[in-house]
Amino acid sequence: MSGWRATLLGMTVSLVVVLVLLALLVGALLGAAVARARAARDARAAEEERAGLQAELAAVQDRLVDLASERAAAVEARAQLEDRLRDADARSVQDNNVLRALAPVAHQLRSVEEHVTALERDRAEQYGGITQALAHTREVGDHLRTATTSLSSALRSGSARGLWGEVQLRRVVESAGMTAHVDFREQVASNGTTADGERSAIRPDMVVHLPGGRDIVLDAKAPMTAYLRAQDAEDDAGRRAQLAGHAKAVRGHVDALASKKYWEARDASPELVLCFLPAESALSAALDADPTLLDHAASRNVALVSPVSLLASLKAVAFTWRQNGLTENAKELFDLSRQLYERLGTVGKHLDDMGRSLQKSVETYNRLTGSVETRVFPTARRINDLDPTLAEDDRLTTRPLVVAPRPLTAPEFTEAAQLPPAPESVQLPETAERPGRTEPERGVPGRLDERAAG
Repeated sequence: MSGWRATLLGMTVSLVVVLVLLALLVGALLGAAVARARAARDARAAEEERAGLQAELAAVQDRLVDLASERAAAVEARAQLEDRLRDADARSVQDNNVLRALAPVAHQLRSVEEHVTALERDRAEQYGGITQALAHTREVGDHLRTATTSLSSALRSGSARGLWGEVQLRRVVESAGMTAHVDFREQVASNGTTADGERSAIRPDMVVHLPGGRDIVLDAKAPMTAYLRAQDAEDDAGRRAQLAGHAKAVRGHVDALASKKYWEARDASPELVLCFLPAESALSAALDADPTLLDHAASRNVALVSPVSLLASLKAVAFTWRQNGLTENAKELFDLSRQLYERLGTVGKHLDDMGRSLQKSVETYNRLTGSVETRVFPTARRINDLDPTLAEDDRLTTRPLVVAPRPLTAPEFTEAAQLPPAPESVQLPETAERPGRTEPERGVPGRLDERAAG
């Protein structure tokens, strides 16, 4: 019985051991399966993480490539900017050098610009004056042409034609700024010479006064009949024939004027007579028909003038009169200067006499004070010493004068200086008085004399 129990116990223990081993094996298998499943899950997670990291690495690598490209571009741009900056600095230095080199040129350009501006201003003023003079001349010409057209029918007679010529001549002369009976005179009677050499009375239409006491004669009786007929001619042949007759008539009138020798009746007058044709077209037509007419008139001491040319000549004469007036004023100023210089010498002599008189008065005063101090005051002091009631008086003293008059040192004062006569090369020309004009007022020289005397 006990053996069976022992066997049963041994079997039980073996079964327990087997069960324990079986449980351990099952646990090991289960642990291995769980570990394998966990490892597989971790492997899958690691693989997924590895794939993600590889993707991120690829993106980072792509980004690094882009950044490298951008860095290269930035480096290149920086190099370009540095080159441009260096070029800009070099250009700036070069520009500064050029500006410094051109500074004198700029100053000269400014000076030239100022000079050009002044010239332009002067040119504008001169152009305005010329334009005004031309406009005035054009107005005179238009007026003369209008008068010529309107009076053509009245000029058929010789007397009417002569009167019209004189009227036109007077208008031209007055347009030049001249005044009747002062700058010119009309119908001045005088003695002349005829073609036969005999003396006869002549009466020129107008005499224009020139500086220096000279005169020039104007004639306004030029023939116009043939010219007016030419204006009414119906064909060119008739017009040419009338114009040829007009030129011939003008030539004959020139010879008649030359034979009268008006200049012999006027002292110191130029050997010339002005023959006035009251229309520009009349003179032009005569010269077209006879081209030698102008030279022929000049050889006979006759000048053919139209309104425009006469106006220009008279303008020149008026300008000469103005210049002559300036010369007169300059001569008067020169004479006043000489007179003032001479009077300064006289004043200097008077001042020197006064100084000598003052010096003598000072010497007399000093002798008087010396006599008072040496002879009068000692006696007065002795009287004062004898009478103690008398107080000491400071007035019993005198002081000599030690200030002497200042001597005159200027040569204008020390000597009665006189101006030497003006040398021949600088003497002012003699000025002629314009006929009909009075002596200039002496108000201003009088005031100068008063100031010099003062």
